[in-house]
Amino acid sequence: MARIGGRSLWLAWPAGLLCAAAVAALVVIATPGVPMAVGFVGDTLRAATGRHAAVEAAPPAPASDCRHLYSQPLWSSLVWSPQALLSQRRTAPASTPEAVAAAAPTVVITCHWRGEAGRSIETTVSTVTPEGAATVSTTLAAQGFACSVAADTTHCERASGELLEVHDLRADRWVSSTLSGWVPDGYAAIVASHAFFGE
Repeated sequence: MARIGGRSLWLAWPAGLLCAAAVAALVVIATPGVPMAVGFVGDTLRAATGRHAAVEAAPPAPASDCRHLYSQPLWSSLVWSPQALLSQRRTAPASTPEAVAAAAPTVVITCHWRGEAGRSIETTVSTVTPEGAATVSTTLAAQGFACSVAADTTHCERASGELLEVHDLRADRWVSSTLSGWVPDGYAAIVASHAFFGE
């Protein structure tokens, strides 16, 4: 094989050894950074695939307006009911004036729905003291409401013809609903859940 002009073996060997030494030195210098580089790549891949730890969300706040008092399906069924009209205000519960007078609640929100043929639903969310909550329960029971207690929630209801009155009390919240000729499925349970827990 013919030699290429201008190349000298006695210079090529030392230059090759010098290059190999430089590469070895760079590998030694970079070795401590390898775990950090692997961790960085792993974190980036985990973030891209959504497998990183989720940030703990704050618990939902109890509903304090009409839109957040209802689940999406219930809200849709009410809004799209024939001739439905919502009034949002801050008035005392429509039923049981004796309980209202005895408990002296602070009204958070009242949602009044009017529908076709005189149908209506009114729900009032109020805050009461522990003594006020006990007074409400006692007053409702004395007026013929069927009351029960489950999981720190007092539930009272009374039906008279097409009129249904439902009351739920938990901690400092009182949810009072009066349904006249219009009783959507699960209405009382849904509004109580949203008023107490915001869900």
